[in-house]
Amino acid sequence: MQLFEILLLSISTIYLGFHLFYQKTIEPKYISGVLILVLLVHLLVEGYRWQMIPTYLLWVIAFISGLRRSKKSSRTFIKVSKCIGLSLFLIIAIFLPSVLPVFDLPEPEGSYSVGTRDILLELNREEVITEEEDDKRKLMVKVWYPSSNREGEIDPYIDQGGRHGFAQKYGLPNSTFNYLDKVDTHVYRNADVAEGKFPVLVFSHGYNSKANNYYALLSQIVSQGYVVFAVNHTYESTGSTFPDGSEIYFNYEYAQEIEQGTWEDMEPVVAAFKEDLSFKDRHPIVKKGLKNYFVREMLERWSKDLTGVVDHIDSWNTSGFLKAKLDTDNIGVFGHSRGGGAAGEALLTDKRIKAGANVDGVQWGRIVDSAFEDPFLYISADWPEDKEDLNAHAYINKSRSMFYEARILNTGHSNFMDIPFMIPLEMLSEAGEIEPEVGIEITSRLITSFFDKHLKNKEVDFNLLASEYGLLNLKTYKGDLVNN
Repeated sequence: MQLFEILLLSISTIYLGFHLFYQKTIEPKYISGVLILVLLVHLLVEGYRWQMIPTYLLWVIAFISGLRRSKKSSRTFIKVSKCIGLSLFLIIAIFLPSVLPVFDLPEPEGSYSVGTRDILLELNREEVITEEEDDKRKLMVKVWYPSSNREGEIDPYIDQGGRHGFAQKYGLPNSTFNYLDKVDTHVYRNADVAEGKFPVLVFSHGYNSKANNYYALLSQIVSQGYVVFAVNHTYESTGSTFPDGSEIYFNYEYAQEIEQGTWEDMEPVVAAFKEDLSFKDRHPIVKKGLKNYFVREMLERWSKDLTGVVDHIDSWNTSGFLKAKLDTDNIGVFGHSRGGGAAGEALLTDKRIKAGANVDGVQWGRIVDSAFEDPFLYISADWPEDKEDLNAHAYINKSRSMFYEARILNTGHSNFMDIPFMIPLEMLSEAGEIEPEVGIEITSRLITSFFDKHLKNKEVDFNLLASEYGLLNLKTYKGDLVNN
């Protein structure tokens, strides 16, 4: 909760408790004046948000009570009833703004500030998710880039399409997330691009998530001197807002259609882990599941979105606001969850991409029969020991170049997103016990160190990096041999 929200709730509650249970007389004009003053300051400085409605109701009750003279002492039963009622109301008044707070994102720590713009990318590829004839794939791409601007228009946290899609995901009204306007993203909209040329990274989000849900991570990376093209996978992100104002949300009907009846491909895999087979005996079973499960086709489709961005990098470097700003010889790709798998698929198939990273995603598909030719980083959350480790089989051949395997202790799957800031309760956010800021710091250090070494040709000591964080387990491999 924000400062004046806390004051408004505290003063209203204290006065109500004093008035209801002690029946002491306070000059009405004094208490009314204080209540009005705190409410006005809150509304002017912090603004209204719907999570505060229970507090506003408490304020109204306190204000009305302040205008009435206290009656004689009530019976014990009535006092107890009032106490229970006020306590329940107070719990709700605290719970709502605490679960969905106006949260603080960590400020980028690199030498650059961060600018952003949106690009509509129309691909000459059939759109398979819709049934419209001649429908072509189109994507909204959010470009994050280094800037020297330290003032200007702050980029709003999540566009309207993303907010509305996120609300619909949980059956909430479209206006639910309007309070996100109050979040300072530390990112400047339409800022000038900093002087110099920067390596290019293409980013892929998680399934039914969106590119705008990673401000903390992406802004840290960009502030270190990278241009990031964050792809919104149309119909499989929570939502996209297009230049004409139209919004396209996650297509639940299509999701059900492609998933229906596919679990039979994974049942033998789950059984193989439960039966505690040796790795050698389990591998052919898991291999078959990795190659046949429906997500493989999704990752291949998403990887084409990523390489579609790569196709346009030269043209963006020739004209427009990114003219002569892109180091087109040094392109990397990374992603989270299914987006991480898509990043691995793109690295495997597109020789223009020099390095890739998968943040806590399963690498479905062909990699189990092959190996990366280029450097690859795999970051895992701190999953329970009994969870099926599919990537141990998917990445059995590692890379013919360098392969880095990291595990960040006390993290959950959502710790690589903004979700733990947005919803600070672990039971709701699926985050781990790690402080959200620490999780983002370690993840961004890993990713920037990896790309610094393999795109910027910097000297990076990964053993030293691992020693800096007690919550980081890191192994490096040269080919399929452990390098440390």
